[in-house]
Amino acid sequence: MSNLEFIFISPEETMAFSKRLGELMEPGCVIVLEGDLGAGKTTFTKGLALGLDISKTVNSPTFTIIKEYKGRIPLYHMDVYRVEDSFEDLGFDEYFEGEGVTIVEWAHLIEEQLPDERLEVFIYHKSENERRIQLEPKGERYVSICKELLK
Repeated sequence: MSNLEFIFISPEETMAFSKRLGELMEPGCVIVLEGDLGAGKTTFTKGLALGLDISKTVNSPTFTIIKEYKGRIPLYHMDVYRVEDSFEDLGFDEYFEGEGVTIVEWAHLIEEQLPDERLEVFIYHKSENERRIQLEPKGERYVSICKELLK
């Protein structure tokens, strides 16, 4: 499957889309989230959390690196922007192989520690109100999730 691209004109559309994606997530899923500053990575994560039946308010873990939320499946929300050494052992693999869904903002900073199979999500400003979201599934599990997302 090739990459998928979507255009959304409001934060509500982005959240509805990522909520649907969250509904398709299974334990052990890993999503890496990249894109323009202020493009909506946290908005995307909030929608994903709704799809995981998480009622707690989701916000960026900028200064804590990892926030955990309980829902139908736990959500591990990472922001690794401030990780100084990409080889520092912070136990990321325990999250990637755990019972929850892991979403990693600025994941390119820990590229060497990421699992080979994952869903890569890129969010870009298209215009003042429009966002372009691109999905790149890496591995059959994520190809299947993307196919289901298109139904």
